[in-house]
Amino acid sequence: MSDGDWAVLRDKAAHGDRDALDQLVEQAAYQADITELRRLADAGSRDALDELVQLAGELGDRNELVRLAAQGSQDAQDLLDEMEDPEAP
Repeated sequence: MSDGDWAVLRDKAAHGDRDALDQLVEQAAYQADITELRRLADAGSRDALDELVQLAGELGDRNELVRLAAQGSQDAQDLLDEMEDPEAP
């Protein structure tokens, strides 16, 4: 996806286009773009937050998980707990 495509989708999403937001989240997750997922999650996208937590967990990015847990993400906290105790369910 070109920079122009990203810009168009961001503009549409900023103006309430749910399909554009979904496309942004999907593309960012597919490209493992943690910066874009963080931007979308910080703007309130629950789907982006879910993808960001998953990606941070896959990458073993403890700093990102700590940041997300501090913002109230129970999923991020759960992953951190699992990292501390890999035997936990």
